[in-house]
Formats: sequence, structure tokens, C-alpha cells
Amino acid sequence: MLELSLPRTLVLFLLVLPSPTFQRSTLGERELKQLSPAAISTLVSSPDPLKQLDPKNPSSHLSKILIPRVPDTENNTLVRNYIVSKLEDMNWHVEQDAFKDYTPYGEKQFTNIIATKDPKASRRVIVAAHFDSKYFPEPNRFVGATDSAAPCAIMMDLAEALNPLLDDRAHRLEAGMEEDEDVSDTTLQLVFFDGEEAFKDWTATDSIYGARHLAEKWATTYALPNSKRRLMGPQATEISSIEHLILLDLLGAESPLIRSYTLDTAWLYDALVSVEKRLGDSGAFAYGDEQGMVPGKWSSFFYRRTSADKNLGGIGDDHIPFLQKGVDVLHLIASPFPMVWHTPRDDASALHMPTMRRWNILFRVFMSEYLNLRPDEKKSRSAEGEDSTTAVERSDSDLGP
Repeated sequence: MLELSLPRTLVLFLLVLPSPTFQRSTLGERELKQLSPAAISTLVSSPDPLKQLDPKNPSSHLSKILIPRVPDTENNTLVRNYIVSKLEDMNWHVEQDAFKDYTPYGEKQFTNIIATKDPKASRRVIVAAHFDSKYFPEPNRFVGATDSAAPCAIMMDLAEALNPLLDDRAHRLEAGMEEDEDVSDTTLQLVFFDGEEAFKDWTATDSIYGARHLAEKWATTYALPNSKRRLMGPQATEISSIEHLILLDLLGAESPLIRSYTLDTAWLYDALVSVEKRLGDSGAFAYGDEQGMVPGKWSSFFYRRTSADKNLGGIGDDHIPFLQKGVDVLHLIASPFPMVWHTPRDDASALHMPTMRRWNILFRVFMSEYLNLRPDEKKSRSAEGEDSTTAVERSDSDLGP
């Protein structure tokens, strides 16, 4: 990704601001139904929010991804095959979007991974990150822990945590038991972009190879009609069924700061901030001896929005081709960048485990509320301990709007 200076940021936004004729989010701005404290307790504890993010566990998702994985290399294929196999094991529909493109080092093979829970759904919300790592001359030891192995591992954990809840919601929808069929017909899609990193210098042609390819492909591919796509017009393209693109990047280091870049998704940004406040005030962020995340002491990951906020641009990343085509984007990227950015120090040592755990439970709750999922309220929090259960249940008054 490229962090832009203010003048270039302003120019960039003028270029990517979509025409009013482009489709915006079909369901539009809405109030997300908040989960009960007991339901949140279940999500916070099950499955273990750190098991798959532990770099010391050789079988964790993070460990499998945390290797040099430059596009068109054996390691890139290893990581891709791992992601695909794990998602297929959960019965997600997985597409491998393979293509070739020219780079400063000649033609390279790229492959995006697109995993969809319900490919027949009329709409989808996308959570995305890039799975490639940046190319450096030999010896290449850059593993890109924050950039973006950790976000990819978080996405894999999110699929595992929400998979049974998505299955339950599908059964309720088929049985006519869902009050809001429009929300319940929005599926979750995970996209792992290949070729986000520039091979030499970040330019319009040497960067975001996978995102540029996929955005153009979806914009020119008509959606196949089926019974569940009843709300889509006859000329609908695949890109028009995207509710939101939520892009993760440079996450995992301690004390990140995240901005809201566009007014179109400011309400969604606010919903995520609301989840953070409810979890933080309930004691759900407390972990081990980490005192900086206990109630009353934790600090927000998010800059406060004001009524004076405007569309001022952002940071060059995989979302740009989609933003240009009218997709509503929530870009969750640490700014300023982690100090280890694009250095060999962006390895496991750059990751802060309480922060990783916090991101994990944030996304579990946030996406559950977005998708109107219903976690089991009776499951105990044995993995977190009785004290944590008491803290979450005690915070009922803190869980309001």
C-alpha cells in the first residue's frame, strides 16, 4: 500500500470518486441489531480467539501464512493452497482467480482467492486482505506479519467462528423464520488478493495486481439469475451485488490508529467503534497481565469522527479499483504505518498478542451484528474463565447505543 501526502490524497480522491449513477450499498445506512451480553460472551470465547493467531503454534493459521510469499513463487502457492483447503473443509465455495500480468520483472502469475459462504445469495459483504508479501532482492526473508499475514489469519478465524452461525441463519431463512429477509440474504465473502505489493516502485501499473484484475472482471461479468437473486436487475454485474468491501491491512502491531476515509461508510465505521466500546467497557479486552486493556484503561483503536469530517481521500490499497466502480469501502488500515513496515522486522516479534486477540473478537461481534447472526447465549466461557463471564454479563448497562 502507499501512504499518500495530503496534496496527492486530494487528487486521488477526485479521481476515484464514483459517478452518482453508480450503485451504492443496496441496503443503505441502517442500524445494526446489537447482540446481547450473553451472545457476545459466546463469541469472545469460542473458538479460542488466539489459538489460530499464535506464531508459536506451528499449526496455527498465522504460522502457515507467515513465510515469504511473493507472487509466482512456491511459497505463495503453499500459502494459497493452505487457505483454500481450510475454507473448503468448512464447505465454503472457493474460486481461484488465476491470471497473468506484466511486472517490472517480466510476466508473473497471480491468483486471487474468493471464498463465499453462499454463492447463490443476492448480495455479499466482503472482508478482504492481500496474502502476498513484498518482493525484496535475495535473500528474501520478509514475511510481512502485519502486512498482511495477521489480517489473513484473522479472516480465517472469522470464517471458522461464524461458519456455524451462518449455517443456522440459512436454515432460519429457508424456514421463513427470519424477520428481515433482505439482511439475511446477504452472505459473507472473503477475498485474499494476490499481488498487492509493488515489485519496485508503487505506480498505477506496479501495484494491486489482483485487485485491479478482479474489480474489472466483476464489473464486466453479468450475474447469473437464480431464485435468490430476485432483487437484482437483468443487467446486474457481479460487482453490483457487493454491499460493502471491508479491507484489512497493517494490523497486529500494538496501539494502531484507524481513520474513517469516506462519508458513505462513516455509519459503518461508527458501528465498529460502538462494538469496540461495548467490548472494552465490559472487560472483554482484558487478557493475561495486560493492564492497558482493562475497563477504564483501554484506548480506542479509532480516531474520533466529527461533524466536520469530509471525503478527503485515503491510502492507496486494494480497495481503490472497487471504490472507482462505486463500491462502498471501509478501509481498516493502521495510519501511521507500523514502524516495522517493509523491513525484515515485520515478523512475529512485531505482533502484539493482546492486540491480535482484540481485533479477532472485534470482527466476530461486528460481522455477527452486520449479518444478523445469533450466537448461542447458553454456551459457557470456560476458555476465558468465570471472572471474564461475570465482567461481560455485568456490563449489560454498558451495551446500549
